[in-house]
Amino acid sequence: MKTLLLGLAASSALMSGAWADMLDLEKDELTFGFIKLTDMAPLAIAYEQGFFDDEGLFVTLEAQANWKVLIDGVIDGTLDGAHMLAGQPLAATIGFGTKAHIITPFSMDLNGNGITVSNAVWQEMKPNIPVGDDGKPVHPISAKALVPVVDKYKAEGKPFNMGMVFPVSTHNYELRYWLAAGGLHPGYYSPDNITGQIGADVFLSVTPPPQMPSTLEAGTIYGYSVGEPWNQQAVFKGIGVPVVTDYELWKNNPEKVFGITAEFAEKYPNTTKAVVKALIRAAMWLDENDNANRPEAVKILSRPDYVGADYDVIANSMTGTFEYEKGDKRDVPDFNVFFRYNATYPFYSDAVWYLTQMRRWGQIPEAKPDAWYDAVAKSVYKPEIYLEAARLLVEEGLAKEEDFPWTSDGYKIPTPAGDVIDGIAYDGKTPNAYLDSLPIGLKGDQAVQGIEVKG
Repeated sequence: MKTLLLGLAASSALMSGAWADMLDLEKDELTFGFIKLTDMAPLAIAYEQGFFDDEGLFVTLEAQANWKVLIDGVIDGTLDGAHMLAGQPLAATIGFGTKAHIITPFSMDLNGNGITVSNAVWQEMKPNIPVGDDGKPVHPISAKALVPVVDKYKAEGKPFNMGMVFPVSTHNYELRYWLAAGGLHPGYYSPDNITGQIGADVFLSVTPPPQMPSTLEAGTIYGYSVGEPWNQQAVFKGIGVPVVTDYELWKNNPEKVFGITAEFAEKYPNTTKAVVKALIRAAMWLDENDNANRPEAVKILSRPDYVGADYDVIANSMTGTFEYEKGDKRDVPDFNVFFRYNATYPFYSDAVWYLTQMRRWGQIPEAKPDAWYDAVAKSVYKPEIYLEAARLLVEEGLAKEEDFPWTSDGYKIPTPAGDVIDGIAYDGKTPNAYLDSLPIGLKGDQAVQGIEVKG
């Protein structure tokens, strides 16, 4: 647990005159939750660098056991806000799982995930993977290389099990996307079967992020999709090989968000803006001067009360490299992005992509018109709050005018086909056309009624 010392913080701020232009906070003592992943970094940095303090906020950061406990804490008020899976505010708002109106005024990062397989599975995949002139596997590695392995397991009567962190996690949708792009069906959800394994070639189940390596080592799963540092941990432990990063799946894809209840934002509007201001400054700090602050960030994150993994494990990805097979370390400067490319702006198009994946795999059981996707995105993602906070930072001389998309309509330009592993472009303004373009998955009026459906 990390708690700011109220008296010391107040004294320091008063001495410096930092409170002169502070917002009139409705609530200044806050508790935020997080999961032990490197992409919780904006919260840690906002705390450690005093950005919360500068806003007059006295913050406690508390690690949570899993994503369910975390969102329940935000809903019941035990937590004022949290580092969340992007799918969690959307799922809660539409009533998939716990029903609650959760919003996000801040996107925490881009990229940051990977898909890892066991050493044994990797050895079976390798003959199916092209090799470059340097003798190393050519990336990105398609799930087509996994098809013969899965077929072999089927022939032997063994289910091919893989782990992901939560049913509405990016990791679930990215793993499903990778598998489907290679011709492997990851299974459907239905209202009466929430396993997500209906008609599956590969069986996905939930494993909390820090437990991924040990679960892989135990042989319970043969691979997993997770955020850092738990892919690199498998390499360091010598138990697995990351085969693809989400940057290779979808260049600069959205990842975590900062989530609060709509009620919190309505009741404490100035507090909400102050929190977003501090988080924007933290994201800027993490990316400034070509990631010059990342080694210091890694030291902070390696502490037990944050991520608690070895410095070298966290540094492997946070400082712009990524190690695949042991010794195959490659430059991936944008593996973790916290501020570049408008990473912190909560784009409606990001929300729509998550909703399309919920529909694709049956978590949204019925067809919805394009207008529905737009309306849900706008009820959850709140760029207007973000821009109000950004404007204050610019006026205070703490941020640059040109660093924010003031004139955006909330939708990114369409993602070109070349930036996605299956070569299928994505336009957030036409979600149903996008769903129709995906070879595997529900589209149109298709539904899953507890039986196998392959789209």
